[in-house]
Amino acid sequence: MFDSLPFLFRVADRSEPVVRSYLSVWRLPSAPVLLVAGFAGRLPSAMVPLALLLMVQQQTGSYAVAGLAAATYGLAMAGMAPVLGRLADRRTPRPVLLAQAAAYPLLLTLLVAVVLGGAPTVAIVAASAAAGAGTPLVSGAVRALWSRVDPRVRGTAFALDATATELVFVAGPTLVAALAVLAAPAWAVAVAGVLAVAGALGIATSTAMRGWVPVPAAHRASPFATVLTPGMPRVLLSGSALMLGFGALEVAIPAFADAAGSPGLSGVLLALWSLGSVAGGLWFGARVVSASLPRQYRWLLLGVTIGLAPLAAASSPWVLGALLFLGGTAIAPTLTVQNSLVGAIAPVHATTEAFTWLSTMATGASAVGAALGGALIEGRAGVSGSLLLAVAGAAAAVLVTLVPGRRPAREQASEPVAV
Repeated sequence: MFDSLPFLFRVADRSEPVVRSYLSVWRLPSAPVLLVAGFAGRLPSAMVPLALLLMVQQQTGSYAVAGLAAATYGLAMAGMAPVLGRLADRRTPRPVLLAQAAAYPLLLTLLVAVVLGGAPTVAIVAASAAAGAGTPLVSGAVRALWSRVDPRVRGTAFALDATATELVFVAGPTLVAALAVLAAPAWAVAVAGVLAVAGALGIATSTAMRGWVPVPAAHRASPFATVLTPGMPRVLLSGSALMLGFGALEVAIPAFADAAGSPGLSGVLLALWSLGSVAGGLWFGARVVSASLPRQYRWLLLGVTIGLAPLAAASSPWVLGALLFLGGTAIAPTLTVQNSLVGAIAPVHATTEAFTWLSTMATGASAVGAALGGALIEGRAGVSGSLLLAVAGAAAAVLVTLVPGRRPAREQASEPVAV
Protein backbone atom coordinates (compact mmCIF):
# COMPACT_ATOMS: atom_id res chain seq x y z
CA MET A 1 0.00 0.00 0.00
CA PHE A 2 1.09 3.56 -0.74
CA ASP A 3 0.22 4.46 2.85
CA SER A 4 2.44 1.77 4.34
CA LEU A 5 5.70 3.65 4.81
CA PRO A 6 7.91 2.97 7.81
CA PHE A 7 6.80 4.35 11.17
CA LEU A 8 9.93 6.52 11.08
CA PHE A 9 7.95 9.03 9.05
CA ARG A 10 5.08 9.42 11.56
CA VAL A 11 5.89 12.04 14.17
CA ALA A 12 4.10 13.89 16.91
CA ASP A 13 1.85 16.80 16.00
CA ARG A 14 3.36 20.01 17.26
CA SER A 15 4.23 23.50 16.08
CA GLU A 16 7.45 25.39 16.62
CA PRO A 17 8.07 29.10 16.36
CA VAL A 18 8.87 29.75 12.70
CA VAL A 19 12.27 31.34 13.33
CA ARG A 20 13.43 28.58 15.69
CA SER A 21 12.31 25.89 13.27
CA TYR A 22 14.27 27.32 10.36
CA LEU A 23 17.28 28.16 12.51
CA SER A 24 17.53 24.47 13.38
CA VAL A 25 18.18 23.81 9.69
CA TRP A 26 20.34 26.88 9.05
CA ARG A 27 22.69 25.90 11.88
CA LEU A 28 23.55 22.59 10.25
CA PRO A 29 27.20 22.87 9.12
CA SER A 30 26.63 22.90 5.34
CA ALA A 31 23.04 24.16 5.25
CA PRO A 32 23.89 27.79 4.30
CA VAL A 33 26.05 26.52 1.43
CA LEU A 34 23.37 24.14 0.17
CA LEU A 35 20.67 26.80 0.36
CA VAL A 36 22.66 29.64 -1.23
CA ALA A 37 24.61 27.54 -3.75
CA GLY A 38 21.50 25.52 -4.52
CA PHE A 39 19.56 28.70 -5.25
CA ALA A 40 22.33 30.08 -7.48
CA GLY A 41 22.81 26.75 -9.26
CA ARG A 42 19.11 26.41 -10.02
CA LEU A 43 18.68 29.90 -11.48
CA PRO A 44 20.02 28.85 -14.92
CA SER A 45 17.14 26.40 -15.32
CA ALA A 46 14.76 29.38 -15.13
CA MET A 47 17.02 31.82 -17.01
CA VAL A 48 18.59 30.07 -19.98
CA PRO A 49 15.42 28.86 -21.76
CA LEU A 50 13.89 32.36 -21.65
CA ALA A 51 17.17 34.10 -22.55
CA LEU A 52 17.71 31.61 -25.38
CA LEU A 53 14.19 32.25 -26.67
CA LEU A 54 14.78 36.02 -26.72
CA MET A 55 18.27 35.73 -28.21
CA VAL A 56 17.26 33.39 -31.04
CA GLN A 57 14.13 35.39 -31.85
CA GLN A 58 16.10 38.63 -32.07
CA GLN A 59 18.74 37.04 -34.26
CA THR A 60 16.50 35.01 -36.60
CA GLY A 61 13.22 36.91 -36.38
CA SER A 62 11.44 33.59 -35.94
CA TYR A 63 9.48 32.60 -32.85
CA ALA A 64 9.21 29.07 -34.25
CA VAL A 65 13.00 28.60 -34.31
CA ALA A 66 13.32 30.33 -30.93
CA GLY A 67 10.68 28.08 -29.37
CA LEU A 68 12.31 24.99 -30.87
CA ALA A 69 15.71 25.95 -29.44
CA ALA A 70 14.29 26.64 -25.96
CA ALA A 71 12.26 23.41 -25.98
CA THR A 72 15.27 21.40 -27.12
CA TYR A 73 17.36 22.84 -24.31
CA GLY A 74 14.74 21.91 -21.71
CA LEU A 75 14.15 18.41 -23.05
CA ALA A 76 17.88 17.67 -23.25
CA MET A 77 18.34 18.86 -19.67
CA ALA A 78 15.45 16.69 -18.47
CA GLY A 79 16.51 13.63 -20.46
CA MET A 80 20.14 13.66 -19.34
CA ALA A 81 19.41 14.26 -15.64
CA PRO A 82 18.50 10.63 -14.70
CA VAL A 83 21.58 9.31 -16.51
CA LEU A 84 23.85 11.70 -14.63
CA GLY A 85 21.95 11.01 -11.40
CA ARG A 86 22.63 7.30 -11.75
CA LEU A 87 26.32 8.00 -12.30
CA ALA A 88 26.37 10.40 -9.33
CA ASP A 89 24.93 7.75 -7.00
CA ARG A 90 27.67 5.30 -7.97
CA ARG A 91 30.59 7.64 -7.31
CA THR A 92 28.99 10.52 -5.35
CA PRO A 93 27.72 13.63 -7.19
CA ARG A 94 31.00 15.51 -6.60
CA PRO A 95 32.94 14.46 -9.76
CA VAL A 96 29.82 14.92 -11.88
CA LEU A 97 29.30 18.46 -10.57
CA LEU A 98 32.98 19.36 -11.02
CA ALA A 99 32.99 18.08 -14.60
CA GLN A 100 29.80 19.99 -15.39
CA ALA A 101 31.16 23.17 -13.79
CA ALA A 102 34.04 22.99 -16.28
CA ALA A 103 31.99 22.00 -19.35
CA TYR A 104 28.80 24.04 -18.97
CA PRO A 105 30.34 27.52 -19.53
CA LEU A 106 32.04 26.24 -22.67
CA LEU A 107 28.76 24.80 -23.97
CA LEU A 108 26.94 28.07 -23.28
CA THR A 109 29.71 30.01 -25.03
CA LEU A 110 29.35 27.73 -28.04
CA LEU A 111 25.57 28.22 -27.99
CA VAL A 112 25.86 32.03 -27.94
CA ALA A 113 28.48 31.96 -30.70
CA VAL A 114 26.32 29.73 -32.90
CA VAL A 115 23.22 31.90 -32.45
CA LEU A 116 24.92 35.28 -32.83
CA GLY A 117 27.02 33.95 -35.70
CA GLY A 118 23.93 33.37 -37.83
CA ALA A 119 24.32 29.59 -37.99
CA PRO A 120 21.54 27.49 -39.56
CA THR A 121 18.65 26.19 -37.48
CA VAL A 122 20.05 22.68 -37.20
CA ALA A 123 23.25 24.04 -35.62
CA ILE A 124 21.25 26.18 -33.16
CA VAL A 125 19.16 23.18 -32.13
CA ALA A 126 22.25 20.96 -31.75
CA ALA A 127 24.03 23.56 -29.61
CA SER A 128 20.89 24.00 -27.51
CA ALA A 129 20.72 20.24 -26.92
CA ALA A 130 24.39 20.10 -25.90
CA ALA A 131 24.03 22.99 -23.44
CA GLY A 132 20.86 21.51 -21.97
CA ALA A 133 22.47 18.11 -21.49
CA GLY A 134 25.42 19.76 -19.72
CA THR A 135 23.33 21.66 -17.16
CA PRO A 136 24.82 21.00 -13.69
CA LEU A 137 22.99 18.43 -11.58
CA VAL A 138 22.34 20.88 -8.76
CA SER A 139 18.72 20.18 -7.86
CA GLY A 140 19.05 16.39 -7.66
CA ALA A 141 22.26 16.58 -5.63
CA VAL A 142 20.85 19.09 -3.13
CA ARG A 143 17.65 17.12 -2.58
CA ALA A 144 19.60 13.89 -2.18
CA LEU A 145 21.72 15.57 0.52
CA TRP A 146 18.64 16.90 2.32
CA SER A 147 17.16 13.38 2.30
CA ARG A 148 20.12 12.22 4.42
CA VAL A 149 19.77 14.69 7.28
CA ASP A 150 18.26 13.95 10.67
CA PRO A 151 14.55 13.06 10.19
CA ARG A 152 13.62 15.63 12.84
CA VAL A 153 14.64 18.52 10.57
CA ARG A 154 14.26 16.84 7.19
CA GLY A 155 10.74 18.17 6.57
CA THR A 156 11.78 21.74 7.35
CA ALA A 157 14.82 21.36 5.09
CA PHE A 158 12.64 20.18 2.20
CA ALA A 159 10.25 23.07 2.88
CA LEU A 160 13.11 25.55 2.58
CA ASP A 161 14.24 23.78 -0.58
CA ALA A 162 10.76 23.97 -2.14
CA THR A 163 10.44 27.63 -1.18
CA ALA A 164 13.84 28.42 -2.70
CA THR A 165 12.77 26.66 -5.90
CA GLU A 166 9.66 28.85 -6.10
CA LEU A 167 11.81 31.95 -5.68
CA VAL A 168 14.06 30.74 -8.51
CA PHE A 169 11.16 30.99 -10.93
CA VAL A 170 10.40 34.52 -9.74
CA ALA A 171 13.97 35.82 -9.70
CA GLY A 172 15.22 34.02 -12.84
CA PRO A 173 12.84 35.48 -15.45
CA THR A 174 13.02 38.89 -13.74
CA LEU A 175 16.81 38.89 -14.03
CA VAL A 176 16.63 37.84 -17.67
CA ALA A 177 14.15 40.61 -18.47
CA ALA A 178 16.34 43.21 -16.79
CA LEU A 179 19.51 42.08 -18.57
CA ALA A 180 17.72 41.86 -21.92
CA VAL A 181 16.55 45.47 -21.58
CA LEU A 182 19.78 46.90 -20.14
CA ALA A 183 22.20 44.92 -22.30
CA ALA A 184 21.23 41.90 -24.44
CA PRO A 185 19.83 38.37 -23.93
CA ALA A 186 23.33 36.97 -24.46
CA TRP A 187 24.40 38.66 -21.22
CA ALA A 188 21.64 36.80 -19.39
CA VAL A 189 23.07 33.53 -20.72
CA ALA A 190 26.52 34.58 -19.52
CA VAL A 191 25.27 35.46 -16.03
CA ALA A 192 23.42 32.13 -15.88
CA GLY A 193 26.68 30.35 -16.69
CA VAL A 194 28.50 32.11 -13.85
CA LEU A 195 25.71 31.27 -11.41
CA ALA A 196 25.69 27.63 -12.50
CA VAL A 197 29.44 27.28 -11.94
CA ALA A 198 29.23 28.98 -8.53
CA GLY A 199 26.35 26.74 -7.46
CA ALA A 200 27.91 23.51 -8.70
CA LEU A 201 31.30 24.26 -7.11
CA GLY A 202 29.69 25.33 -3.84
CA ILE A 203 27.79 22.07 -3.51
CA ALA A 204 30.63 19.87 -4.77
CA THR A 205 33.06 21.28 -2.20
CA SER A 206 30.63 21.41 0.75
CA THR A 207 31.21 19.47 3.95
CA ALA A 208 28.07 17.45 3.31
CA MET A 209 29.33 16.31 -0.10
CA ARG A 210 32.73 15.35 1.32
CA GLY A 211 30.90 13.19 3.86
CA TRP A 212 28.84 11.38 1.19
CA VAL A 213 29.53 7.65 1.20
CA PRO A 214 28.10 5.79 -1.84
CA VAL A 215 25.86 2.84 -1.02
CA PRO A 216 26.61 -0.04 -3.40
CA ALA A 217 23.62 -1.66 -5.09
CA ALA A 218 22.92 -5.24 -4.04
CA HIS A 219 22.77 -6.31 -7.70
CA ARG A 220 23.00 -4.82 -11.18
CA ALA A 221 19.69 -3.04 -11.74
CA SER A 222 17.89 -2.18 -14.97
CA PRO A 223 17.88 1.48 -16.09
CA PHE A 224 14.30 1.83 -14.83
CA ALA A 225 14.69 -0.02 -11.54
CA THR A 226 14.52 3.20 -9.51
CA VAL A 227 11.37 4.36 -11.32
CA LEU A 228 9.69 1.00 -10.65
CA THR A 229 10.54 0.91 -6.94
CA PRO A 230 7.29 0.24 -5.03
CA GLY A 231 5.57 3.57 -4.38
CA MET A 232 7.65 5.56 -6.89
CA PRO A 233 5.35 5.13 -9.93
CA ARG A 234 2.47 6.78 -8.09
CA VAL A 235 4.60 9.66 -6.84
CA LEU A 236 5.95 10.24 -10.35
CA LEU A 237 2.57 9.88 -12.07
CA SER A 238 0.75 12.08 -9.57
CA GLY A 239 3.54 14.65 -9.77
CA SER A 240 3.37 14.56 -13.57
CA ALA A 241 -0.40 15.09 -13.57
CA LEU A 242 0.03 18.05 -11.22
CA MET A 243 2.78 19.60 -13.34
CA LEU A 244 0.73 19.08 -16.51
CA GLY A 245 -1.92 21.25 -14.90
CA PHE A 246 0.66 23.83 -13.87
CA GLY A 247 1.99 23.94 -17.44
CA ALA A 248 -1.49 24.72 -18.72
CA LEU A 249 -1.91 27.40 -16.05
CA GLU A 250 1.40 29.07 -16.94
CA VAL A 251 0.07 29.55 -20.48
CA ALA A 252 -3.42 30.53 -19.39
CA ILE A 253 -2.32 33.34 -17.05
CA PRO A 254 -0.64 35.51 -19.74
CA ALA A 255 -3.52 34.76 -22.11
CA PHE A 256 -6.03 35.87 -19.45
CA ALA A 257 -4.14 39.12 -18.87
CA ASP A 258 -3.92 39.75 -22.62
CA ALA A 259 -7.64 39.09 -23.13
CA ALA A 260 -8.41 41.50 -20.27
CA GLY A 261 -6.41 44.22 -22.01
CA SER A 262 -3.58 44.20 -19.45
CA PRO A 263 -0.80 42.06 -20.97
CA GLY A 264 1.77 43.75 -18.74
CA LEU A 265 0.15 42.16 -15.67
CA SER A 266 1.03 38.62 -16.71
CA GLY A 267 4.38 38.77 -14.88
CA VAL A 268 2.69 40.20 -11.78
CA LEU A 269 0.10 37.41 -11.80
CA LEU A 270 2.74 34.70 -12.13
CA ALA A 271 4.73 36.32 -9.33
CA LEU A 272 1.66 36.39 -7.05
CA TRP A 273 1.14 32.70 -7.71
CA SER A 274 4.73 31.93 -6.75
CA LEU A 275 4.67 34.22 -3.72
CA GLY A 276 1.56 32.45 -2.44
CA SER A 277 3.48 29.21 -2.70
CA VAL A 278 6.44 30.72 -0.85
CA ALA A 279 4.17 31.87 1.99
CA GLY A 280 2.54 28.46 2.25
CA GLY A 281 5.89 26.69 2.17
CA LEU A 282 7.35 28.81 4.97
CA TRP A 283 4.28 28.23 7.15
CA PHE A 284 4.20 24.48 6.49
CA GLY A 285 7.91 23.99 7.06
CA ALA A 286 7.63 25.26 10.63
CA ARG A 287 5.17 22.51 11.55
CA VAL A 288 5.59 18.80 12.24
CA VAL A 289 2.43 16.88 11.38
CA SER A 290 1.34 13.54 12.81
CA ALA A 291 -0.21 12.19 9.59
CA SER A 292 1.84 9.85 7.42
CA LEU A 293 3.58 11.34 4.37
CA PRO A 294 1.27 9.66 1.82
CA ARG A 295 -1.79 10.95 3.64
CA GLN A 296 -0.34 14.47 3.83
CA TYR A 297 0.49 14.30 0.12
CA ARG A 298 -3.04 13.23 -0.82
CA TRP A 299 -4.72 15.96 1.24
CA LEU A 300 -2.34 18.63 -0.01
CA LEU A 301 -3.01 17.61 -3.63
CA LEU A 302 -6.70 17.94 -2.87
CA GLY A 303 -5.97 21.39 -1.45
CA VAL A 304 -4.20 22.39 -4.68
CA THR A 305 -7.20 21.16 -6.68
CA ILE A 306 -9.62 23.17 -4.56
CA GLY A 307 -7.38 26.22 -4.87
CA LEU A 308 -7.32 25.98 -8.67
CA ALA A 309 -11.05 25.36 -9.09
CA PRO A 310 -12.25 29.02 -8.75
CA LEU A 311 -9.76 30.39 -11.30
CA ALA A 312 -12.04 29.79 -14.28
CA ALA A 313 -14.66 32.07 -12.69
CA ALA A 314 -12.27 35.02 -12.23
CA SER A 315 -13.70 38.23 -13.70
CA SER A 316 -10.59 40.45 -13.76
CA PRO A 317 -6.78 40.14 -13.53
CA TRP A 318 -6.84 41.43 -9.94
CA VAL A 319 -9.41 38.84 -8.87
CA LEU A 320 -7.34 36.20 -10.63
CA GLY A 321 -4.23 37.46 -8.82
CA ALA A 322 -5.89 37.15 -5.41
CA LEU A 323 -7.11 33.65 -6.24
CA LEU A 324 -3.66 32.65 -7.52
CA PHE A 325 -2.00 33.82 -4.32
CA LEU A 326 -4.49 31.94 -2.13
CA GLY A 327 -4.41 28.82 -4.27
CA GLY A 328 -0.64 28.93 -4.48
CA THR A 329 -0.27 28.51 -0.71
CA ALA A 330 -0.76 24.73 -1.07
CA ILE A 331 1.89 24.26 -3.77
CA ALA A 332 5.17 24.43 -1.84
CA PRO A 333 3.79 22.26 1.00
CA THR A 334 2.76 19.69 -1.60
CA LEU A 335 6.22 19.72 -3.19
CA THR A 336 7.81 19.51 0.27
CA VAL A 337 5.93 16.33 1.11
CA GLN A 338 6.52 14.99 -2.40
CA ASN A 339 10.28 15.36 -1.95
CA SER A 340 10.07 13.73 1.47
CA LEU A 341 8.19 10.81 -0.08
CA VAL A 342 10.80 10.33 -2.77
CA GLY A 343 13.55 10.39 -0.15
CA ALA A 344 11.66 7.77 1.87
CA ILE A 345 10.78 5.47 -1.02
CA ALA A 346 13.93 5.64 -3.16
CA PRO A 347 16.53 2.87 -2.79
CA VAL A 348 19.36 4.09 -0.57
CA HIS A 349 21.86 3.57 -3.40
CA ALA A 350 19.85 5.68 -5.89
CA THR A 351 18.58 8.79 -4.12
CA THR A 352 20.08 11.29 -6.58
CA GLU A 353 18.71 9.35 -9.54
CA ALA A 354 15.26 9.23 -7.93
CA PHE A 355 15.14 13.00 -7.49
CA THR A 356 16.34 13.57 -11.06
CA TRP A 357 13.53 11.32 -12.33
CA LEU A 358 11.08 13.49 -10.41
CA SER A 359 12.48 16.62 -12.06
CA THR A 360 12.51 14.99 -15.50
CA MET A 361 8.89 13.85 -15.30
CA ALA A 362 7.84 17.27 -14.02
CA THR A 363 9.63 19.09 -16.85
CA GLY A 364 8.14 16.86 -19.53
CA ALA A 365 4.62 17.02 -18.09
CA SER A 366 4.78 20.80 -17.75
CA ALA A 367 5.79 21.10 -21.41
CA VAL A 368 2.89 18.87 -22.47
CA GLY A 369 0.50 20.89 -20.31
CA ALA A 370 1.71 24.13 -21.86
CA ALA A 371 1.21 22.72 -25.36
CA LEU A 372 -2.29 21.41 -24.56
CA GLY A 373 -3.21 24.64 -22.79
CA GLY A 374 -2.07 26.69 -25.77
CA ALA A 375 -4.15 24.54 -28.12
CA LEU A 376 -7.22 24.98 -25.91
CA ILE A 377 -6.72 28.74 -25.75
CA GLU A 378 -6.56 29.03 -29.52
CA GLY A 379 -9.59 26.74 -29.93
CA ARG A 380 -13.20 27.02 -28.88
CA ALA A 381 -12.47 26.34 -25.20
CA GLY A 382 -10.41 29.52 -24.85
CA VAL A 383 -8.65 30.55 -21.67
CA SER A 384 -11.31 28.87 -19.53
CA GLY A 385 -10.46 25.54 -21.15
CA SER A 386 -6.82 25.87 -20.20
CA LEU A 387 -7.75 26.85 -16.63
CA LEU A 388 -10.04 23.81 -16.38
CA LEU A 389 -7.21 21.62 -17.66
CA ALA A 390 -5.12 22.85 -14.73
CA VAL A 391 -7.86 21.76 -12.32
CA ALA A 392 -8.21 18.41 -14.11
CA GLY A 393 -4.46 17.77 -13.80
CA ALA A 394 -4.50 18.37 -10.05
CA ALA A 395 -7.63 16.23 -9.62
CA ALA A 396 -6.00 13.42 -11.62
CA ALA A 397 -3.01 13.62 -9.26
CA VAL A 398 -5.34 13.01 -6.31
CA LEU A 399 -6.91 10.02 -8.05
CA VAL A 400 -3.49 8.49 -8.77
CA THR A 401 -2.68 8.47 -5.04
CA LEU A 402 -5.85 6.45 -4.38
CA VAL A 403 -4.76 3.57 -6.60
CA PRO A 404 -3.57 0.61 -4.48
CA GLY A 405 -0.11 -0.81 -5.11
CA ARG A 406 2.78 -2.80 -3.73
CA ARG A 407 4.12 -2.16 -0.25
CA PRO A 408 7.46 -0.27 -0.30
CA ALA A 409 10.38 -2.44 0.70
CA ARG A 410 11.89 -1.76 4.13
CA GLU A 411 15.42 -0.96 3.09
CA GLN A 412 18.02 0.01 5.62
CA ALA A 413 17.91 3.80 5.86
CA SER A 414 21.01 5.72 4.92
CA GLU A 415 22.97 7.15 7.79
CA PRO A 416 22.34 10.83 8.45
CA VAL A 417 25.20 12.99 7.24
CA ALA A 418 26.52 16.16 8.83
CA VAL A 419 24.88 18.58 6.42
